[in-house]
Amino acid sequence: MPFPSDLEIARSVKPRPIIEIAHELGFHDDEIELYGNFKAKVTIEGIERQERERPRGKYVLVTAISPTPLGEGKSTTTVGLAQGLQKIGKKAAVALRQPSLGPVFGIKGGAAGGGYSQVIPMEDFNLHLTGDIHAIGAAHNLAAAFIDNHIHHGNALGIDANNILWPRVLDISDRALREIIVGLGGKDNGYPRQSQFVITVASEVMAILALAVDLKDLRARLGRIVLATKRDGTPITAEDLHVAGSMAVLLKDALKPNLMQTLEGGPAFVHCGPFANIAHGNNSILADRAALAGADILVTEAGFGADMGAEKFFDIKLRASGMVCDAAVIVATVRALKMHGGVGKIVAGKPLDPALLENNPEGVRRGAANLAKQIENVRSYGVPVVVAINIFPTDTAEEIAVIKEVSLAAGARDAVEARHFTDGGDGAVELAKAVWAAAEEGSPNFHLLYPDDMPLRDKIEAVATKIYGADGVDYSPAAAKSLKLYEEMGYGNLPVCMAKTQYSLSHDAKLLGAPSGFRIPVREVRLSAGAGFVTPILGDMRTMPGLNSRPGGEKIDIDADGNIVGLF
Repeated sequence: MPFPSDLEIARSVKPRPIIEIAHELGFHDDEIELYGNFKAKVTIEGIERQERERPRGKYVLVTAISPTPLGEGKSTTTVGLAQGLQKIGKKAAVALRQPSLGPVFGIKGGAAGGGYSQVIPMEDFNLHLTGDIHAIGAAHNLAAAFIDNHIHHGNALGIDANNILWPRVLDISDRALREIIVGLGGKDNGYPRQSQFVITVASEVMAILALAVDLKDLRARLGRIVLATKRDGTPITAEDLHVAGSMAVLLKDALKPNLMQTLEGGPAFVHCGPFANIAHGNNSILADRAALAGADILVTEAGFGADMGAEKFFDIKLRASGMVCDAAVIVATVRALKMHGGVGKIVAGKPLDPALLENNPEGVRRGAANLAKQIENVRSYGVPVVVAINIFPTDTAEEIAVIKEVSLAAGARDAVEARHFTDGGDGAVELAKAVWAAAEEGSPNFHLLYPDDMPLRDKIEAVATKIYGADGVDYSPAAAKSLKLYEEMGYGNLPVCMAKTQYSLSHDAKLLGAPSGFRIPVREVRLSAGAGFVTPILGDMRTMPGLNSRPGGEKIDIDADGNIVGLF
C-alpha cells in the first residue's frame, strides 16, 4: 500500500481545540483571539505577562546543509523533533514561518512539514492562515501609493523621481513584474517611471514585522523606512510622508503570533515568512518569545542552509532580540550529500536520478565537505551542534556511517538518525534526547560574527570569507557608491543581510560541496532602515521569483464536497 500523501495524513487526525493548547501553554482566555476552533492569535500582553511569571525555555535552532531543489526536510525535522521532545516528557513548542503563496502555487507545494511530522490544519497553514501576509502587502503598497500621490500633488518634499527606493509587492511568483513602467496614460495617471514588483515576503515590512518586539517598536520601525531620496541624496522616510501610522494600523493584528498545533497535538506558532535567500529567513521574535514563555523548549527553524538562515538568525534576529540560542540542529540527507559530491542531478518536478538511489559511501564522503563547513559555521558562534540525519528508505548503513563520522570529526556534539517522517515523534526520540542534552549544556560562549561598529564592507567580507569560504569580495561601482552613501547617512552600524543563491555556499548555484578559490560579487546594495539591516545583492539573485514550467498550482483544485486537493 502506497505511503499516504501529506494532505491525507493531515486530514486523518482530528485537531484538538486550539484553546486547550493555549491553556496548556499558560495563556488566559483574554490573551487568545480565536480564528475558528483550530487557530488563534496570542496577544502581546499575554506574552509579556508569561515572561514576567515563568523562566524562559531552552532555545533550539534547526538549520541545514546547502539544500537540493527538493529541500532536505528542515520543517519536517523541526516538527518531528518537537514531537520527539514531547515523547521524552518535555513541554516542547514549534515556531515556523508562514508560507508564501508564491512557492505554494509554484515549486514548493505545502510547507507545513511532511509525513507524520506536520502542523495542522495543513490547508490553513499553507493558504492565507489569518491573513498576515495580505496585511503586509497592503501596508507596503499603501506606502508606494503615497509616494506617487505625493509627486502628483506637487512634490512638496522634493522627491527625486529617479531615486524612489520602494517597489510594489505581490505574494505570487510572477517574473513579468520584475521590471515595469508605472504612470502611463497621461498626467492624471501619475508620473511615468521605471519600477518593479518584489514578492511580499521580501518586503521590508515583512522583515520589520518579524523583528519588532511590540507595537511601539513596530510603529517606530515603520517610520524609519527610507522610501526615496531628495535630489541631494537626503533620505525621505515613511514618517516624512505621513504614512507610517496608517501602515501600523493595517499591521496591528498581524503583529500577534499565530498558534496552531502539530499532528500529535503539541503547540506550533506560525508567524512571518521572509525568504532566507533574499531576506533574513526567520519567523518572528514575538512568536519565539511566546513559545519560550510557555514551553520548556522551543524548536524553531531558519531558512535554507546554515550559511544563510542560521547566519541571519544569529547576526540579525538574535542581535535584535538580545536572546541566546542554546543549541542548533543541522539537517542532512544522504541524497543531498551525494549531489554535493558530484553524484547525479536533482531537478524539481522530475524523477529522482537513479544514481542517487545507489549505495555510494564515497560520494557521500565527498559531498559531506558541505556538512562539515556548515557545522563549522554554527560552531563559530559558540553554539553546540547536533546533526539530524533525515532518513530515506534507500539510505544504506555505510552511507549513514560516513555522515556520522564526518559530523563528529567536524565538531558536532552528536549525529543521530531520525525517522520522524514515517514515525512521527517516536521516530525522533533519540534525536530529542541528543538535542535536550545539547540545550542543557547551552552556549555560554555565544557571540556574534561581527560588532555593530565594524564598517559595512568589513561586515560583508566577514560573512563572505568566514561563513561562505570566499577569498574576498568584489563590488560593482553602484554597490560601492551605495555603501559609502549609507555610512554617510548614519546607517553604518547596521548588520548585513546577504541575498544569494541557497544552493551553494558561494554566490554561484553550480559550485557544490565546500567550494574554494572564489570571490563574491556584490551587484547592488539596498537599505532597510526600518528593519535595521543593509542588503547586499550577490550575483544574479532576484527578489521576484518566476513560476517553473509545471507550477504546483496546476494540481491544486477543490472537489465537489469543498475539499482542497493536490496541495501536496
